[in-house]
Amino acid sequence: MDRRGFVASGVVATLAGISGAGGGAAVLERESFWRVGKTLPDGTVRLSANENPLGLAPSARKAVMDAIVDANRYPFDWRRPLVEALAKRLGVKTENLVIGAGSTEVLQMAVQAYQAPGVPLVIAEPTFEDVPRYEKPFPYRLERIPLTGSGYAHDLQRMRDAAGRGPAVVYVCNPNNPTGTVTSSADVDSWIAEAPEETLFLVDEAYFEYADTPAYRSALKWIDSKPNVVVVRTFSKIFAMAGMRLGYGVAHPETAKKLTAYISANNTNVLACAAGLASMADDGLVERSLTANTRAKKIATTTLDELGLEYIPTQTNFIMHRIHGDLETYIAHMKDRGIQVGRPFPPMTEWNRVSFGLPEEMERWAEALRGLRAAGTV
Repeated sequence: MDRRGFVASGVVATLAGISGAGGGAAVLERESFWRVGKTLPDGTVRLSANENPLGLAPSARKAVMDAIVDANRYPFDWRRPLVEALAKRLGVKTENLVIGAGSTEVLQMAVQAYQAPGVPLVIAEPTFEDVPRYEKPFPYRLERIPLTGSGYAHDLQRMRDAAGRGPAVVYVCNPNNPTGTVTSSADVDSWIAEAPEETLFLVDEAYFEYADTPAYRSALKWIDSKPNVVVVRTFSKIFAMAGMRLGYGVAHPETAKKLTAYISANNTNVLACAAGLASMADDGLVERSLTANTRAKKIATTTLDELGLEYIPTQTNFIMHRIHGDLETYIAHMKDRGIQVGRPFPPMTEWNRVSFGLPEEMERWAEALRGLRAAGTV
């Protein structure tokens, strides 16, 4: 057995001991401690976080075990092949890439790099909360623009007005979290094409693999010609690596260099790099994730249609549906039935976001929802 195999076997044995397996002959198989699905050890189904229920790809699991031999080392030797493989996958240069501990770190870098007194930071409402959270220590002027009344898209005209023609940071989460909706990429492109270079567009494409509407396309086409466009993506969703924290930004080389000045040193760990490399090499992984997501979405929409509960058509791995009654009470009732559903997203407090699990987990959610309807709660 080589050193990597020896170390991996040792980790399995250690985990067997930690798990309380009794007797010297007890052995924990490698696969048994990779949890698949969203069901927690106590039986609760966690549909409150936009995680991929399939878990790490088998090849990524093996890569993590094999890489543990290098877990005592800094990640220099692992980052380089990761960046090279990612650049090849995207058809960009390595100089276009900024690697983060999840995409949220790249968002944080951009908020830090472009802050200045009175600069408008323009976001939709509701949208992913981390960008306004990162804004708080800085002297931005935060501009929250409600989504459009029909389609729940970014209201680009009002966002344009708020940004003005001077320095600004515009955050576009597309598809949007928590609504799962797409804002017309043609309209976003039109604004980018006309905007002054002082307007930075921070385009969050965390869910771009899930979008299948002609109205949507990536903003990657701008990175060579527009230094004021940063496309942010993640390994958390389609590659099921939310817990390993691996994301990236794609931008003009000069912009990437500016962001890198705000990066935390050694921010990408060895095991995340190993899992990322293996996941990108798995040709069937994206399709498996999309197939599972489609099945889960079908259960959700069929149930909501059956119960007459309005929902927003989604281009992501979650769906937002209307409830009747108090949201916090609804969340508590679902928790009592062993289902964790999404948190409030003001101002949409008559709606709840449910993240997709495995089909059998979505059936448990559907059963709980039917029970609440029968009780007159929703």
